[in-house]
Amino acid sequence: MTDVLSASSVTKQSAGQSFGRLVSRYWLLVTLAAMIATFAFLAPQLVDSSNIATILRSSALMAIMILGLTWVMAAGKIDVSFMHVAALGNMTTAFLLAAGQGWLVSGIAGVAVGAVAGLVNGVLIAVLRIPPLIVTIATGGICASIAAALGKGTSIRISDPGPLGDLIFTNLGPVPVITIIVAVIYAISWFMQEKLTFGHYVFATAESEEAVNEAGISVRSLLMVLFVFSGVMSALAGVLLAATLSSGQPMIGSSYFIDGLTAVLLGSLMLRVGKPNVIGTTTAILLLAVLVSGSAMIGWADYQRQIIKGVLLLVGVTVAMRAGGTRDGQIGG
Repeated sequence: MTDVLSASSVTKQSAGQSFGRLVSRYWLLVTLAAMIATFAFLAPQLVDSSNIATILRSSALMAIMILGLTWVMAAGKIDVSFMHVAALGNMTTAFLLAAGQGWLVSGIAGVAVGAVAGLVNGVLIAVLRIPPLIVTIATGGICASIAAALGKGTSIRISDPGPLGDLIFTNLGPVPVITIIVAVIYAISWFMQEKLTFGHYVFATAESEEAVNEAGISVRSLLMVLFVFSGVMSALAGVLLAATLSSGQPMIGSSYFIDGLTAVLLGSLMLRVGKPNVIGTTTAILLLAVLVSGSAMIGWADYQRQIIKGVLLLVGVTVAMRAGGTRDGQIGG
């Protein structure tokens, strides 16, 4: 009888642990579904095809901007310059278009400045070993200042959004083409993170740089690649925003700072608990986009949305810690 009771207890404990792991891995997806259902009930226009397209389009642009940030944070580093690099790419593109250059030259130049910014970040952080927060605050400030200087403190109007504008505003049903492209990019990123040794080395870097070096992988080179990639993706988002808004906006980055970091941090509490990952980032981006759109439709003020975002982050940390059975305030996978 004692053996039967012990086996039953072990089975219940195992089931409870399995449920806890399931909750900690997928709670954000459940929260997204519940939020969509709630807002759709309160404001049925949320699920109109035009609004769905708007949500997916804005989410796609955000996803491009912070994909590199997700990889950098997966390696245990931080890049708070991403939104200012996007602004610099945006203004560089608009400045060259206004000067008579075509979209090809202007767009390539806009992405190139992001690569340069990422390279500078990578050299200072990976080679000179300066703390990434300090480096990216400084380089972000420089990028923001250059962006403002290009427009002399004001926006630059773009008369023709060009082929990028056509791409961004073309839909297949309710789904923008740009969303499909971004979904493919994220699928490739997921494959690299979860199935290739490259992704495993990135996650391992966050745990122990020494161990990765001892395995024959140069952490310095790895970090350089990640910061350049972050700069390129941020600037690419800036170029696409230039076509979307038909203008260069020097202050465009400020609106993406909190949402970008929140999306990556919230996403790190899903799937690989405590580790930024592309699936979690995608889900968090959609959740924030639905929150903004749905709350606007039911009349919430901006400060109310910001409070909800903060609460979501706190709840996410709490759920992940309790369900994951972590200790000492650390979130572990």
